[in-house]
Amino acid sequence: MTVPTPRSSAPTPASHSGMGAIPYQGGTTFRVWAPNASAVSVIGDFNGWAADATPLASEADGFWSADVPNVADGAAYRYRLVAGEATFERRDPYGRALNADASASLVTRIVAPREKPGYQTPAWNEMVIYELHIGTFNPAGGKVPGTFDDAITRFSYLRDLGVNTIEVLPIMQFAGDISWGYDPAQPFAVERTYGGPAAFRRFIEAAHANGLAVIVDVVYNHFGPYGLDIWRFDGWYEGEGGGIYFYNDGRAATPWGDTRPDYGRGEVRQYLRDNALMWLQDYDVDGLRFDAVGYIRNINGLEGDDGALGDGWSLVEWINREIRATQPWKITIAEDLNVNDALTRADDGGAGFDAQWDAMFVYPVRSVLATVRDEDRDLDSIITAITHRLNADAFRRVIFTESHDEVANGKVRLPEEITPGDPDTWFAKKRSTLGAALLFTAPGIPMLFQGQEFLADATFDANRPLDWTDAATHQGITLLYHDLLFLRRNADNVTRGLAGQSIAIFHVNHDAKVLAYHRWDASGPGDSVIVVLNFADHGQAAYRIGLPAAGTWRVRLNSDSHDYDPEFANFDTVDVVASEQPYDGLPHSGVLGIGPYTAIILSQDPTAD
Repeated sequence: MTVPTPRSSAPTPASHSGMGAIPYQGGTTFRVWAPNASAVSVIGDFNGWAADATPLASEADGFWSADVPNVADGAAYRYRLVAGEATFERRDPYGRALNADASASLVTRIVAPREKPGYQTPAWNEMVIYELHIGTFNPAGGKVPGTFDDAITRFSYLRDLGVNTIEVLPIMQFAGDISWGYDPAQPFAVERTYGGPAAFRRFIEAAHANGLAVIVDVVYNHFGPYGLDIWRFDGWYEGEGGGIYFYNDGRAATPWGDTRPDYGRGEVRQYLRDNALMWLQDYDVDGLRFDAVGYIRNINGLEGDDGALGDGWSLVEWINREIRATQPWKITIAEDLNVNDALTRADDGGAGFDAQWDAMFVYPVRSVLATVRDEDRDLDSIITAITHRLNADAFRRVIFTESHDEVANGKVRLPEEITPGDPDTWFAKKRSTLGAALLFTAPGIPMLFQGQEFLADATFDANRPLDWTDAATHQGITLLYHDLLFLRRNADNVTRGLAGQSIAIFHVNHDAKVLAYHRWDASGPGDSVIVVLNFADHGQAAYRIGLPAAGTWRVRLNSDSHDYDPEFANFDTVDVVASEQPYDGLPHSGVLGIGPYTAIILSQDPTAD
């Protein structure tokens, strides 16, 4: 590698734009923000790590830059900053990758994933999300952390399951080798233990080739707190604060350390905005899920004016506005759980997210399913959960019964919550799959957490790989999820209503614990879907429900089938021919059998009269 010629005069500001290390033909531009430094140079393997060999020129507003010839892709580098009597060596805040021991940034030429002809991001009402953690999802040999390439080998499984969107826990570079990812140390760098930028590019290409969209989880409510080179980056700080990238007062405090970014400082706002757009533009991901937005817009993560961070709100509004202007088909999701409609409103002061995780679904549904006695099971809570919507739009919400947060840190998988200590019981299987039926027939964007479809029973831990032997043990349960997913996505063109906005609860029997509702888009054959749910531990041999139209209503799914588990009763449930007898406020009705803790899904053939 050629060593740059020593400069004989003052350095010249870079002629190329951009932040960080920007490769160009014949060299690399370096630019860094360090407003309190008196001198900055770039040191690396291209200049023997010599302190003064490659000084950067001072630009306006605290930026430093230079075009450095003969620095190629893959070169290792750090910035050397002088501030008064002190000197600091720092990795690049905008660095795209780190070297093997994470001591230096690497010049990285980002090549966008190759486009897959015919691929497009799914519409919100057609999305089925599968949340996974790269380190534990499918590690080779069962040894964490796994890699992007390890995960790719399961893409055909996810495609065949019926998933069309993957949401990955954060892949920003963190300290150490094993983490959930919610402690980003180098936000622009792809985690090296997962394979780095090139492997992530392969991951995106393979996902799109399998018809899978990719959503990346980003963390802007705090950084670190470990391994942070941006902490007191150029030596300046106030009190116990972290310097130029952070609030240096009480606003810095979060549950994860005193490392909340300074949302009011223009250069920090640009840093976060650039990061969000990088994933969407340079890596062509299909969306972003913003972690703990409550702590971006409020010091305490709560509602109300007490502790409100207006700069945080305006930051996410700005980012979402830019995404809508340039790539409106890509989704942004807020994890906030405060049920604030303004988050998913694009005008009138709204934050502009496309969707948000809905606390009004997960908590009541899990509570009802985990209730021990049938007589205590509250159908009104279920009705509230499945009819809730944000901004009068069913697909402004992401709904789930398991997520990384709901199955860790003292919380457990749903089957374990239903029968603690023995998650493989009949009760756990029946009621957790009843929850799955709710998930895929209620209006909203449904989401699974890795292994949920085969009753994975271990709590989520970054040190514990997902146990794929459970998939063999519970093949029938996986088949049930597959069948639900294919109905949700209208694979056979007989259940279009499950992707529609409309729902009508027409039958509520608090004594028998039976609930029924109608889902539709435009209504009619092939569109209207009837869902009947039995929340009791005994079946009903001849149970009458109302029907919105005459004709034959075919059983599209009976969750009590032996196909799903040999312990299930295989209760006799057959197609229903509607009679002229009005019932439940509907013009027609029919009688069907329904097993214990069972979901029945009915619809008419598209050619029905």
